[in-house]
This record gives sequence, C-alpha cells and structure tokens, in this order.
Amino acid sequence: MSQQSSGVSHLSSPKAVFAEDRPHTMRAAVIDHTGAPEVLHVSEVPLPVRINAEVLVKVAGAGINPLDAKTRAGRGVAAAIPGYPFILGQDFSGVVVESPYEGHFLKPGDEVYGMLSTPRGQGSYAEFVSAPSMQLCKKPGRLSLIEAAGVPLAALTAWGMVVDVAKAHEGQRILIHAASGGVGHFAVQFASYFGAYVIATASPRNASWLRELGASEVIDYTAKRFEDEVSNVDVVIDLIGNTHDDTGTRSLQVIRPGGLLVNGPTGSWPTVIDDAHAVGLRATTYKVSPDAATLTIITRLINSGDVIVHIDEVFELANAADAHTALESGHTRGKLVLNLADQV
Repeated sequence: MSQQSSGVSHLSSPKAVFAEDRPHTMRAAVIDHTGAPEVLHVSEVPLPVRINAEVLVKVAGAGINPLDAKTRAGRGVAAAIPGYPFILGQDFSGVVVESPYEGHFLKPGDEVYGMLSTPRGQGSYAEFVSAPSMQLCKKPGRLSLIEAAGVPLAALTAWGMVVDVAKAHEGQRILIHAASGGVGHFAVQFASYFGAYVIATASPRNASWLRELGASEVIDYTAKRFEDEVSNVDVVIDLIGNTHDDTGTRSLQVIRPGGLLVNGPTGSWPTVIDDAHAVGLRATTYKVSPDAATLTIITRLINSGDVIVHIDEVFELANAADAHTALESGHTRGKLVLNLADQV
C-alpha cells in the first residue's frame, strides 16, 4: 500500500505540565443543552481529578466524530449525559501530566492518544482529560499530535467491524459504504491489508484516493446504483444504514446467501437484524470499545506505513460549532480535529 501524507503540518508538542504549575480550571467546548451546532461554546470548567489507574493528559487534539454531533443534537448517547455543562468528544491526543504510579509504563512527558467512554465522564473537547490507562497508549511516532487525535475512535471502529466481526481475509469480497469518511477510510485499509477484495462506494473526487488506500473497485454513488454494479459479496460494511436512499436495505440485494452485513451508525437502521434474517442473511450492529491493546496494534500498522490517517480540516477549540457543521455536511474526507496545542 502506498504511503500517504494527510497534508497536516507537524505541530510542536505541548510541554508537560507538572503539579506545581497545574491550574485548577481549564477551557473546554461545552454544551448547556442539546441542539444545533451553535449550542457548543467555550467555557471555563474545573480541571478533571485523576483517580486510581487513570492518566492525566494535557490535550493537544480532539477528534470530531458523528456520534458527537448526534449526541449534541439530542440523539446518539445524549440520554446518558449526567448533567450540564457537558464536554463532548471521545478521542484525543496529548502529553501525560500525571501517571497512576511511579513505575507505570506511561510517564509524564510521554505523547499518547486514546479514547474516552463519554458520556460516562466528561469528554475530550478540553485542555485536560483523565483517562483510564487501559484506554490509551503511546501515539505513533510517524504522526503529529494533531494527526494522532483523528485516529482512535474511527480506527478502532473500523478494526472492530472489519477484523473482529467480518474476519477480513484473502479472497473475501467486502463492500464498504461511505468509504471516504473517518471510519470508512480506515475500513478500506484494514480490509485490503488482510487480503480482501475491497469495493467502495464514494463520490468521484475520492475515487483515486480510495484506490491508493487499497480499494479494488470504487462505485460512484452519484451516477450509479451500487446494486446494479456489484453482486455476490461476502460482507457489507454499512456506514450509512437507511438514513439516506434506503442504502441499507438495498445492500441486502448484493450479499451472497448466508453473507454478513455489519451496520455501524447508531440508530441508522433499527430493523436491520430482522430485515437481514428475512432474506436469509446474517447481520449485526457494532459498538466500539476504547481498547488500548487493539490501538497498539493499529499504532504498529501506522508506524510501518501500512495505514495512514487523513485529516481533512483542523479547527480551533473556539470553532467547535463550525467543526460540527462541517461534519454534518456529509462531505468530509477522513477526519476533522480540534486543535488545542496552542493552548497547552
């Protein structure tokens, strides 16, 4: 697979902040209630308190994900928000400020990245996070901190769907919808890496890029119906569902008897299991886990050059609402990231 740059300059690493210099409050992009992107605003909030095996991290970048936008709008996992003001965001990169104990493998000053279990706790659109040590690891040396912030949730989701559930392997035919998005561009790379024949749906502007990432075929969804172009696939990685043009239901037409559909976006196809079973197919939804062990494997693939992350645009913390608006436009290639490096 060819190596590819995201086009994002390597920003300097933020300096580690030690206990004597640590503030009691921090800046964060918060919501006081759910609603449109404009409900996101910057506020001064208490610094998180590190407990037990957690690692206190000074955040350099925070990934923007569809689940963040759904939750902000009152869907997604909004029902679990414990109170307001609330900080959205799940994945992050940054520098360790405080380790759980002196002999811990993550030391103050280490550059790390990982994923939170938001909204079980406050999220990553903030200057600091306190994260369980089993949910973060050292970032890839090939990536800047800003680039690394775009990896954890999307890459872990793609790995779970393609590798853990679909068992991608040589000779397998895998159709991936929304292949140029955050999860999609990782899914293409993982499926190709494990030898699958990858068919991607995307707009024309992303076709050559997806082939560079490992897709064997790219179907222009703006000009063709994918069910007219492909058949007898083993697996569909469904990153759309039935939220647009019955993409999910149409996908059942192209899967071989007994094949598998893996549906990702929360709430995008409530009847997927029954619909698949009705036509003799298997189906499952998927929910990502913030697993540092798997993220460490992904780190190796990034460091070896077999997997890249593409950052489409970087937004300052104060412009978090603009980032959500851009995400909801549906035309993002790869990932969007909030930059907090200038503030750390």
